[in-house]
Amino acid sequence: MKAILCRDWGGPETLRLDEVARVPLRPHEVRIRVHACGVNFADTLIIAGKYQVKPVLPFTPGYEVAGEVVEIGDAVARIRPGQRVFAYLRLAGGYAEEAVADAAALAPIPDAMDWITAGGFAIAYSTSHYALVYRAQLQAGETLLVLGAAGGVGLTAVEVGKQLGARVIAAARGAERLAVTKEHGADELIDYQTESIRDGVRELTDGVGADVVFDPIGGDAFDQALRAVNWRARMLVVGFAAGRIQSVPANLVLVKGISIVGVDRGAQSRRDPAPIADGFAELLRWWEAGHLRPVVGKTFPLAEAGAAMEALLSRRYPGKIVLEV
Repeated sequence: MKAILCRDWGGPETLRLDEVARVPLRPHEVRIRVHACGVNFADTLIIAGKYQVKPVLPFTPGYEVAGEVVEIGDAVARIRPGQRVFAYLRLAGGYAEEAVADAAALAPIPDAMDWITAGGFAIAYSTSHYALVYRAQLQAGETLLVLGAAGGVGLTAVEVGKQLGARVIAAARGAERLAVTKEHGADELIDYQTESIRDGVRELTDGVGADVVFDPIGGDAFDQALRAVNWRARMLVVGFAAGRIQSVPANLVLVKGISIVGVDRGAQSRRDPAPIADGFAELLRWWEAGHLRPVVGKTFPLAEAGAAMEALLSRRYPGKIVLEV
């Protein structure tokens, strides 16, 4: 089969499409013919050797796929060949014509959902749901500040926050990207290309500040947001797309009773998958009811996986970047 290979640690330009052997199937696993694969920020860290865990070289990146089951292991009972499924691959293996996944890490794709939408749905939406429901315990009527709100995960946080009854302040770069967040439910907008996040939030909340901050960006954006939160606010640390891992001034955390909350959806699914599974079921109900409108900003063919990663890092496109296999 064909697959994208990372042979040495580096940037997206190092990735190449190659012929590889099919992965043997273990009893609890299934083989999936991949139709679409979500491109995630973690993929860029993995190929650079900067992720928490390093796969053995050479390897195929990609841990989020949508596809059709073509083979099942001897111990698999609830999955059948021909079934359309979302699959979470834990670390890598998705940028390929076929992928092998643990049967426990699959969920059925609704009949009405197309492959491209499915390819970029699972990780972003379930990360936002897990963060806002289980980690922040966001309540109706609270103010949610979403940083990087037009990105693949940020836009899902806007939608999930609205479903939970929050007032959503979307912070993103540029009027065009902010317009997308408005279309998906954001109540207030901050363009941090020209505005201060701290001053903007204070003005929009009459000096009270945000109750919850959803932050996949880190760096300067986190620093500003930390100074624009309410008493006993929850700061959700989702990622560091800006490239700088911020240090937290403990004095500010103390005087405002702020909770700094780490969000690792993958670790949660490995330790206790029930909250992720329950949350994903709710997300699919919301999607089927028309309350969620996933955005795929750009698709690329499998052979152009490097270009897809570059597009993700450039933040040129709102929503998700998806590989079409």
